Amino acid sequence: MRLMMRFSIPVERGNEAHKDGSMGPAIEAIVSETKAEAAYFTVEGGERTGYIFFETDDPAVLPKLNEAMFAALDAAIDIVPILTLDDLKRGLSS
Repeated sequence: MRLMMRFSIPVERGNEAHKDGSMGPAIEAIVSETKAEAAYFTVEGGERTGYIFFETDDPAVLPKLNEAMFAALDAAIDIVPILTLDDLKRGLSS
């Protein structure tokens, strides 16, 4: 199943992580761990925000991913299933 992880990092914790050099490695680790097919970074609501698109067949991996981001960056996280246009077409034709 293809999933999208959206995370946002509180400003104060993000500033600390930037200064101590832990932000880059934490984000690189999650991108690597998920074997992301795409990852995008922006600012939303004044907070550093990322979108990571990945596939997994094992939902048990989600707590591991979540805990890593919670622990490293105090991130708020949403993970939702996503569809490609082909997935949507298949679903609508059923």
